[in-house]
Amino acid sequence: MYHSFELDRVDHRLWLSTGQQGYRLHLRDQVIAPVAFTHHSESSGILTIAGESEPVRFAIEGDLIHLHIRGRTRVLRYNDPLRTLAPANDEIRPLTARAPMPGVVVATTVSPGQSVSAGMALMMIESMKLETIIRSPRDGIVDRIHVEQGASFEHDAVLVTLSKEGR
Repeated sequence: MYHSFELDRVDHRLWLSTGQQGYRLHLRDQVIAPVAFTHHSESSGILTIAGESEPVRFAIEGDLIHLHIRGRTRVLRYNDPLRTLAPANDEIRPLTARAPMPGVVVATTVSPGQSVSAGMALMMIESMKLETIIRSPRDGIVDRIHVEQGASFEHDAVLVTLSKEGR
């Protein structure tokens, strides 16, 4: 699954794949390897790309990622591919969060009856050793969690069902 980040109003699509020396970063037609990130705290770590390591600090605020690297701060906007492809009209937007790939639920961050807003993290999944956050496609109330922590699922499986507020 690709990921899309907006920087200075330019959309950058990228994805990671596994290689002999860890992960490879795919950016447009370019492949950069190896790529690794080592956490030091919840907001800092070491980013290593093609053998060059840089300390980074970051803060995540919804879809915005404030990234400080090499003495500069950049603001990236994460464009969730599932939300990007979703219909714009709220009335026809899905009331389900589906699996973008097969995997296993690592953690659930919401519970039935909880009010959520569009883009809010619902659960963390793992697929091919990559963790992905499943986000709410719209505002609503968590109606049902279909896959519990530790359970596996297939591509396009319904993970969480939402209901409209007021139901």
